[in-house]
Amino acid sequence: MSPPLLKLGAVLSTMAMISNWMSQTLPSLVGLNITRLSTSDTLVSSCDVLQISPKEGWQVYSSAQDPDGRCICTVVAPEQNLCSRDAKSRQLRQLLEKVQNMSQSIEVLNLRTQRDFQYVLKMETQMKGLKAKFRQIEDDRKTLMTKHFQELKEKMDELLPLIPVLEQYKTDAKLIIQFKEEIRNLSTVLTGIQEEIGAYDYEELHQRVLSLETRLRDCMKKLTCGKLMKITGPITVKISGTRFGAWMTDPLASEKNNRVWYMDSYTNNKIVREYKSIADFVSGAESRTYNLPFKWAGTNHVVYNGSLYFNKYQSNIIIKYSFDTGRVLAQRSLEYAGFHNVYPYTWGGFSDIDLMADEIGLWAVYATNQNAGNIVISQLNQDTLEVLKSWSTGYPKRSAGESFMICGTLYVTNSHLTGAKVYYSYSTKTSTYEYTDIPFHNQYFHISMLDYNARDRALYAWNNGHQVLFNVTLFHVIKTEDDT
Repeated sequence: MSPPLLKLGAVLSTMAMISNWMSQTLPSLVGLNITRLSTSDTLVSSCDVLQISPKEGWQVYSSAQDPDGRCICTVVAPEQNLCSRDAKSRQLRQLLEKVQNMSQSIEVLNLRTQRDFQYVLKMETQMKGLKAKFRQIEDDRKTLMTKHFQELKEKMDELLPLIPVLEQYKTDAKLIIQFKEEIRNLSTVLTGIQEEIGAYDYEELHQRVLSLETRLRDCMKKLTCGKLMKITGPITVKISGTRFGAWMTDPLASEKNNRVWYMDSYTNNKIVREYKSIADFVSGAESRTYNLPFKWAGTNHVVYNGSLYFNKYQSNIIIKYSFDTGRVLAQRSLEYAGFHNVYPYTWGGFSDIDLMADEIGLWAVYATNQNAGNIVISQLNQDTLEVLKSWSTGYPKRSAGESFMICGTLYVTNSHLTGAKVYYSYSTKTSTYEYTDIPFHNQYFHISMLDYNARDRALYAWNNGHQVLFNVTLFHVIKTEDDT
């Protein structure tokens, strides 16, 4: 092939490179979405939710002193994923570097394109002249030798298909210039965003957050038990089972142990289903099934330190069952406690004996004839199930919807139906009671289980076949070094 055709082949090779680059790289630029960081919900030490700016970090939301001179404060904590900006910032920097590299590549391609474009124009002129000359030669072909005519015709046949290609090449050259301008504009925008976000030193900010988290944990260790102030929610985790049942996690489990236990129905059942995590519970991926040696009564069971505590059916006997060994570790009769719907909650369901746990330990809530059917609170030894101490209240067990313990205080709801609220509380620390008015949303109209989890600072509930969670807000008192 002649030198001009070799040059043209090089031009076509360059065009192929450009086309390949445009098909692989430029579409990723067209789909770029620039999303600004937004503020998010943050947690309060009292488990309530407030809106704060991510620049604020940990804050003392309010502080005061009680009559004894002790400091009372509420701490506002930023969301755990605050440092997710690190990843976004790095991604933005990488994207900006990529755009700059592409811009340099475009400059090189543009120079080559301009050079080749000049050659194309020259080639186009030569081809047009050759075409005109060929027409003239064809008109006078009778005067030419047949051999010369055939050579010219073959050259013309080779060049004719290249005319539309050259026209397309001119269009591609204009498109590359347009892309170059768009990338320049994009680079300017990204640089501006980087400068705006760059006002934060995220590595330093990350270290500050870690330091503040450590200090907050130290502060949390000084918190005395809190008093219930508010209940929010619920959050629906799953819809499953019958109208009555129980689901729970272990408040003494490690942070990495998030097993869930599920016990459907309030009677005539011995099957406990275990899930490795909340996510597995939601998806229905069971990890293990336990067949208890006895049927349970009611829905007021509790998992505490790796063992299940439940009321044996048609008795006032409490059973301690180990999930690790699959054996009963202890059983004991709860003296004088009513059972089998003698003193249930308002909804019935053999809910005479309610087992629960809080920051202090293991508890049983029930009623006796000796206390005229009013609620009795007993603290239990978690190993032997022996009653350590009991408190007799004046609140009728049959008038209670459900109850739960937080920091040694029993909180009683006035109903299991719509409109229920925490109506009564009894402190085992002071042996005093008070009437309260803490409403909560009974979204599915019928609550048959309501238990507090001290690790999660949340209420687990079974709400008419819905497994839900309620957040709680607690009023904390921070102990000072002067407190004994």
